[in-house]
Amino acid sequence: MTQKFDVVVIGAGPGGYVAAIKAAQLGLKTACIEKYQDKEGKLALGGTCLNVGCIPSKALLDSSWKFHEATEGFAIHGISTGAVKMDVPAMVGRKANIVKNLTGGVAMLFKANGVTSIEGHGKLLAGKKVEVTKPDGTVEVIEAENVILAPGSRPIDIPPAPVDQKVIVDSTGALEFQAVPKRLGVIGAGVIGLELGSVWSRLGAEVTVLEALDTFLMAADTAISKEALKTLTKQGLDIKLGARVTGSKVNKGKEVVVTYTDSAGEQTITFDKLIVAVGRRPVTTDLLSADCGVTLDERGFVHVDDHCATTVPGVYAIGDVVRGMMLAHKASEEGIMVVERIKGHKAQMNYDLIPSVIYTHPEIAWVGKTEQALKAEGVEVNIGTFPFAASGRAMAANDTGGFVKVIADAKTDRVLGVHVIGPSAAELVQQGAIGMEFGTSAEDIGMMVFSHPTLSEALHEAALAVNGGAIHIANKKKR
Repeated sequence: MTQKFDVVVIGAGPGGYVAAIKAAQLGLKTACIEKYQDKEGKLALGGTCLNVGCIPSKALLDSSWKFHEATEGFAIHGISTGAVKMDVPAMVGRKANIVKNLTGGVAMLFKANGVTSIEGHGKLLAGKKVEVTKPDGTVEVIEAENVILAPGSRPIDIPPAPVDQKVIVDSTGALEFQAVPKRLGVIGAGVIGLELGSVWSRLGAEVTVLEALDTFLMAADTAISKEALKTLTKQGLDIKLGARVTGSKVNKGKEVVVTYTDSAGEQTITFDKLIVAVGRRPVTTDLLSADCGVTLDERGFVHVDDHCATTVPGVYAIGDVVRGMMLAHKASEEGIMVVERIKGHKAQMNYDLIPSVIYTHPEIAWVGKTEQALKAEGVEVNIGTFPFAASGRAMAANDTGGFVKVIADAKTDRVLGVHVIGPSAAELVQQGAIGMEFGTSAEDIGMMVFSHPTLSEALHEAALAVNGGAIHIANKKKR
């Protein structure tokens, strides 16, 4: 007998599993299909984010930063230690345990909320039927009133550097190194490349980042990207802009010679390991039958409207497989929105206020528009900045690099962007996002009481500086 559900979700990543749980909470009979297996061959929920993305990379970033602090940051606090060593397998093992706990937690949430978990590959057929190919090869077809496509994304492969997960690895392989490579190459100076490059640089690797574009962190505010390039270079990352990789050759499985071109012509450089981190692409392989009615755009993303509805009534797509930024939190909120709309509620998302974060140290984060984008639109703005070097809390923590930048409309004082590079940047930007969601002005933030001493006072001072009212720095203009 064919199983029937109110909602069938294909994919159990941060978009899919959140959508499934929300649907079940709203009283909808829900199933979630996932095929990903861990190293032990067991079903692992949570998608790229929990298994080989956001969570494990942050575990390694935090471990490597603690090692850096112990070797180079303790002395200023008056703390003396003996020789500090890093047990890389132990660090990677800790990461694996965190992943296991979180993916197991999703399974428990499914059980607690009554979500039916189905292991296998899901494929949308005509008439909102879903074909499930089980691990043993057997096939089952289930029916749904509504289908949510949440298959996620995978790393982009490039012909000049074919991944073997031994010497040339993608972001997944870079999480599994069992020793620190002496010479590490990274293709791509984006979020993933900078984060993974930072991890292994802190542990002693000589890291070279090859970026094809001439502009560093193009999506970030120019002032932030300039500060980030300066800081990361000072930390030891050799970031080569305008360096287009043209080929690679692995020698005896022990090293790789990379060929690239830059303004000086053709160059070669040798690495012990090479990480390919040039971006991600949507997973649509065998996701849609030819007659299902769902269409893809010219870039291979599922075509959806502003509410994530596809061209087929009752079929939706969310997360990395649709337009917009490839971010876990964007996928999760799209899943919530879709389920709420299935239930008949008038839910929508504010795509203008999705925060972006790069978890290097210092952190880099922003929400809203950049100064260069606003100027290109002809919007007149006032800008306030505040350096962490003037923050008492940052001084106490010996973490004074970077600054907060608040951009406001010159006519209305409405905050249009908050950009931060520095300690707890992600948390400070989220404060800005909350205010911006309610249409805050810079004056509003400036009139609020911020606890002292905190890093968030830097946001307060930057907002005050927009109109020349900062207290703890010299104002560039008089009020």
